[in-house]
Amino acid sequence: MFDTLTPLRERYAYWLGMDAAQVVADREEAAGDIRALQLVLRMERDTPPSWHTAVALAATTVARLCLDERAEPGGEWHDALADYCRGHIRKVTRRGRGAPWHAVQDLPGITGVEGNTEVRALLPGLVGELDKRVAKLQVGGTDTPVDARPEQDLGEPGRPVLQLWLPPAPVMTLGKTMAQAGHAAMIAAALLAADDDTTAELVQWRDSGCPAAVTRVDAAGWAELSERTAEPEASWSDHRLLVVRDAGFTEIDPGTITVIARAFS
Repeated sequence: MFDTLTPLRERYAYWLGMDAAQVVADREEAAGDIRALQLVLRMERDTPPSWHTAVALAATTVARLCLDERAEPGGEWHDALADYCRGHIRKVTRRGRGAPWHAVQDLPGITGVEGNTEVRALLPGLVGELDKRVAKLQVGGTDTPVDARPEQDLGEPGRPVLQLWLPPAPVMTLGKTMAQAGHAAMIAAALLAADDDTTAELVQWRDSGCPAAVTRVDAAGWAELSERTAEPEASWSDHRLLVVRDAGFTEIDPGTITVIARAFS
């Protein structure tokens, strides 16, 4: 079950053990082999999205995409996701409004909606074969003011929620932050799929809609979390903590830790 995520799980500890130079060397890939998952943020002029909700929905929609029954062997999404998970897990955030936003709803993917905020995670594929309806959407301009963390209706007590913590620095655009949150959700799903006990929790999270909550921490809080995740295997086995380490393609330096997450809070 959830076999498409196995390559990501196998790569996780290996990737965290690299220094910055090794990260740069490892990320090299032939142009024709580059695959990416596209996240689309709806940005209508009169109803701007919530910053916190957009980041949480990025994690939720990516997880739902990867855990969908269509991603299982024999499903219509399996091959695309399996090929993606065997390579570099690139994500690109774009913005859309009006007709262009509605046009991408016809492409394979999952849309998350909460209040005025809508995010769609599209089935990953080769960048060189990107659908024109997606390619026309702008990558820049996804920023919106950081709002106060909204109160979320996460359901009854005990419902599994992926907790995401974001650092005070480096400062990332909303689009970059959404991509990192999506990657955190994929790592969490991959690690939870490792054995029967945690797979049962993963199924419960999937069936609950893969909810996520986002918290921006100060320098002291980030230092404490970083100390707790200094040993990735132990931090996961003992506390269900995981980290996202960026390849440095855009905005930030290679090897930067961008998200610390816990499955579940």
